[in-house]
This record gives sequence, C-alpha cells and structure tokens, in this order.
Amino acid sequence: MSTTLRMLSVCVLVVVAVSLQVTLFDHFSLDGVVPDLVLLVVLGTALVRGPDYAAAVGFGAGLVLDLTPPADHTAGRWALALLLVGYLTGLAKPDGGVSKVGTLFMAAAAAFIGTSVFALTGMLLGDPGVTVSAVFDVVPRAVLYDLLLTPVVVPLVVLWLRRLEPTERW
Repeated sequence: MSTTLRMLSVCVLVVVAVSLQVTLFDHFSLDGVVPDLVLLVVLGTALVRGPDYAAAVGFGAGLVLDLTPPADHTAGRWALALLLVGYLTGLAKPDGGVSKVGTLFMAAAAAFIGTSVFALTGMLLGDPGVTVSAVFDVVPRAVLYDLLLTPVVVPLVVLWLRRLEPTERW
C-alpha cells in the first residue's frame, strides 16, 4: 500500500476520533471530562508504528483537537500532550507485542501523561479554569474513562493499521 494512502487512512482515523470526541461523546461528559478517543488513536498508532510515527500523529491529532470548536484553550496544548504520549508509549512498546493487560496499563499511563501535560501547560499559561485541585479531580476521571474505552478503541485502531501493511512484522 502506498505511503499516501496510509497517511490518508491515519488522517481519516484522527478526523473521525476528533469528530466523535467533540460531538457524540460530549453528551457523556462527567463534569467536563469526556473520553479521549484521539489519545487512544495515538496509543494504537504507537503500538503499531513506533515512537517517531506516533509522535508525528500525536502532534497532528493534537493540533486538530486544539483548533476544533468548542476549544477554549491555548492552541498547542493538546499537540504537545499527544506528541509526548505517542513518543513515550511508542518507546515503551515491547518488541514482542503487548498483552491485553499491558495495553490497559499503557492506556492508563498514556491518559495520565496526556491529561497531566495538558493540565500543567494550562497552569503554566495561566488558564483560569486550571487549578491544582481541579487537576487532582479531572486526571483520575480521565484515566478511568479512557480505560473503559481502551478494550474497544485500541484493538480496532491496531487492526486497521496492521491491515494497511500486512507484510511488515509488528
């Protein structure tokens, strides 16, 4: 499969994840916390393609998320958070693949890192809605929400990406 078609396919995954996250899953918000489908797409990408590719996808997906209405924060915060998530989870991926429990652990770590980086950059930039107590309240809920969706979303992303390049060894 051509590189252009693979890239287009990943872009479609990101756009669908962003669209679902800001429309449909916004109705399932718990005090402003929604499931982070985009983070789970970046995690799936890291598990299949590795740290460099996942970091690039994370940056692009984060930028799309930063610029998609109803975003009310400084652009670039999700881009930085998801870039780090993609890179770090890609580095942590074992060569032999990841078990279901390992995937859940990586999803929890990715959700913690992504949400924490997003919150910390908000505090550094003086976002009035981001306080230490709010961070301690939001981060556990975000991790739990992402863990609930991980068994569904991540395997679908991994399956999709593996089908794009069936001859490569993952």
